Amino acid sequence: MTEKVILREKIGYGFGDAASSMFWKIFSIFLPIFYTDVFGISAAAVGTMLLVTRIWDTSNDPFMGVLCDRTNTRWGKFRPYLFWVAIPFGLIGVLMFTTPDLGLSGKLVYAYVTYTLMMMAYTAINVPYASLLGVMSPKSNDRTSFASYRMVFAFAGSILVVLIYQPLVDWFKTSFSEATSYQFTMIIVGMIAVFFFLLTFSWTRERISPPKEQKNNLKEDIKNLLGNIPWFILLGAGVATLIFNSVRDGVALYYFKYYVIDEAAITFSATTLTYSTAYLFLGQTTNMFGVIMAQPVSKFLGKRNTFMYAMFGAAVLSALFYFADSNNLWLIYTLQAIISFCAGIIFPLLWSMYADAADYSQWKSGRRATGLVFSASSMSQKLGWTIGGSITLWLLAYYGFEANVVQSHETITGIKYMMSFVPGAAALISGLTIMFYQLSDEKMEGIIAELEEKRKSEL
Repeated sequence: MTEKVILREKIGYGFGDAASSMFWKIFSIFLPIFYTDVFGISAAAVGTMLLVTRIWDTSNDPFMGVLCDRTNTRWGKFRPYLFWVAIPFGLIGVLMFTTPDLGLSGKLVYAYVTYTLMMMAYTAINVPYASLLGVMSPKSNDRTSFASYRMVFAFAGSILVVLIYQPLVDWFKTSFSEATSYQFTMIIVGMIAVFFFLLTFSWTRERISPPKEQKNNLKEDIKNLLGNIPWFILLGAGVATLIFNSVRDGVALYYFKYYVIDEAAITFSATTLTYSTAYLFLGQTTNMFGVIMAQPVSKFLGKRNTFMYAMFGAAVLSALFYFADSNNLWLIYTLQAIISFCAGIIFPLLWSMYADAADYSQWKSGRRATGLVFSASSMSQKLGWTIGGSITLWLLAYYGFEANVVQSHETITGIKYMMSFVPGAAALISGLTIMFYQLSDEKMEGIIAELEEKRKSEL
C-alpha cells in the first residue's frame, strides 16, 4: 500500500522550486544588466560567457542524474542532495554578485569562474529536486498536483524576487555603492533560498524505488533513454519554451530602461514600484494563475492539447507586443498578463509529462532510471535557457547597444524585436513540436496501472 500524500508534503516540495526560481529569475532578469551596467562587461562578452559556461554546465546534468540513481542513503536517493548543497548554493550566489577590484580581464575571469560554480551548484541541487517528482507517488494525479504546487511556489518565489530585489538594491544604494548594494541584496535572497531548500528536504518522502532485481547498468539506461520518443519530443518543446521565456525576461529591464524610460513610478499606498517592477510583478502573478489553472484545464483538454494551445496563443500575442508604443502602458501590461498566463499553464504539464516519460520507459524496458530521465530533462531546460540568454545579449550587441547611454533608433527597434517576434517564434516552435507527443492521459492511466500491479506483486 502506497503511503498517502499529505498537504504538508506538497507545500514542502513547492518550497524547493520557490528557492530555485528566486535564483533563476535573478539570473534571467537582473544578472545580464548587472554584468553590463554595473560589473562593466560588454553585452557580447556576457553572451559568449553564458554560452561557454552553460554548455559545460549542461553536460553535468546527466552525470548528476546517474549519480543520484546510484545514491543509497536512509533519506533516499535524491533528498540528501537538498541538505548537502543548500548552503554552498546560497554562498556561491553571493560571490557571483560580488564585484572585485580588478581590471576588465580580471573581472571577466572572475565572472567565468563564479558563474560556472553557480551553475554546477544549481545542477547539484536541482537535478535531485526535479527527480523527486518521479518517486514521491506513483499516481498521475498526485504528480500533476505536486507539479502544480511546485509551479505555484516557483512563481511565488519569482514574485518575491521581482518585488524585493530592485527596491532592496535601491535602498542599499542610499548608503553603499551600486555594486555593494547588489551583493547585500543577494545575501538576503540567498539566506531565504537556503531555508526553503532545507524545508523541502525535511517535509518530503521518497516512495518509489527501482525494481528489486534491477542492477546498475548505465549503458542500458542510456539506451532506453535514447529510445524514449516521448522524452525527445518533450526535450524539443522544453528547449523552445525556455528560449521563449529567457529572451523575454532577459531583455525586459533593457526595454523599460531605454525604451519606456523607467523613471516614473506607480504608487500603491506606501509602496512605490517602477514601471518595470510592476510589469515583472504582473507577469509572475498571471504566471501563477496559469499554473493554478493547469490541472483543471488539462483534465478537460488533455495535457498535450493544453500545452499546444497555450504556446500558439503566446506566439500570436508576443508578435503583437512589437506594436505597443512606449507610452501605451495599458497595452504593454495587458499583453504581458495574457502571455504570462499562457506560459504559466504549460510548466506543471511539462514536468508531469517528464514523470510520465519515466514511467513509459520503465513500462517499455522493465528498468527505471528516474534520475537520468529528469537530469536529461533538466539539461534541455538549461540548453533553452543558455540559447535564449546568449541570443538576447548577442542581439543587443548586434543592434549596437551601449550601457548607460541613450540608445539609437536601430537599438530600440532591436530591443522591441526581442520582446516580440523572437520569443514569439520560439513559442510557435514549441507548440508545433508538442503536437507529436503521443502519451495521452488515457494511455498513461493504463501504463501506470500495469506498473502498480508489478509493484504489488513484488511486495
